Amino acid sequence: MMSMEMLHARKEREIPAWKKKVVAELEELFKKYPVVGIADLTGMPTKQLQLIRKKFRKQIVFKVAKKNLILLAAERAGLPREKLEEIIKGSPMVLFTDMNPFKMARLIESEKVPIPAKPGQVADKEIVIPEGDTGITPGPMLSVFGKLRIPYEIRKGTVYVKKDTVVAKPGDVISTDLAGLLQQLGIMPFEIGISLVAAIDNGVIIPREELIVDLEQVKQDITLAALEAIGLATEIVFMPVPEAVEAALANAERIIAAVVGETGFLTPDVAEYAVRRAVSEELAIIMALGDKAKELGIEEVPAAAPAAAPAAEAAESEAAEEKKEEEEEKEADVDIGEGLSGLFGF
Repeated sequence: MMSMEMLHARKEREIPAWKKKVVAELEELFKKYPVVGIADLTGMPTKQLQLIRKKFRKQIVFKVAKKNLILLAAERAGLPREKLEEIIKGSPMVLFTDMNPFKMARLIESEKVPIPAKPGQVADKEIVIPEGDTGITPGPMLSVFGKLRIPYEIRKGTVYVKKDTVVAKPGDVISTDLAGLLQQLGIMPFEIGISLVAAIDNGVIIPREELIVDLEQVKQDITLAALEAIGLATEIVFMPVPEAVEAALANAERIIAAVVGETGFLTPDVAEYAVRRAVSEELAIIMALGDKAKELGIEEVPAAAPAAAPAAEAAESEAAEEKKEEEEEKEADVDIGEGLSGLFGF
């Protein structure tokens, strides 16, 4: 039997010169760039592909080649041929770049454009007919609404969809009736563009489901994690985190004020808190009593009363001080007058 080395050698001898050139070029690119994207161009219009290549030519090197040539070049560059055979599909294209693989994926995915549905296509996501006026006049199309089980009614001479309706789920085949209705409604449920299958980051293969990241969800997850971390740091008063220390001090102040208020031990720092709490509890009792409060002669205390009382006391105290000073001045005048009179014989 012929050994594997001999088989490889025989295949290499049979490769035409132009193919060897392609393999050599791809091998050099595989070795040069740390990040490689594997894409499938099936159904991709040539014009749109050219526009994307032109837009990102300074950031990404695009190479289209046969699957076997890509595999041979990758194998020569030290990448696992067996694993790549599983992800290189359809009409393959290889993308070489220095940028982060997730950033590359986001840029490529952002260039997809919506296209109408065609009969026979397989839905890759839910397709929904939204509630509202379709602008379609009653006629033959009513039977389509019936077949697709879309609840409708006639309003002002047009078909009105009564609620959002799912007409296709992932994996469903688009029928002729559904494709026609979607086109009439201007709904384009499919997208066309470069479809990334996977990326290779320094030899590590990242499949599409991990490569395409929902940035908004990631942002929410990070925000939630930060809040939970600060909450934990606050509980244990983790000193290296200033936010945690501030929150812990504020929380301690509230607890102390509550305890002092409960015990009735008043200090200047918690007096206002205690008064406010007492007023709040009084109002709660009055509200609970309802009409019975009036029968008992209990009236609602104005909310401003606690704040106004100290102000009134301060005003009264100030007036008393002024009156006292005036009386002292009068006494001083009398004493001085009597002294002068005795001295000079007035």
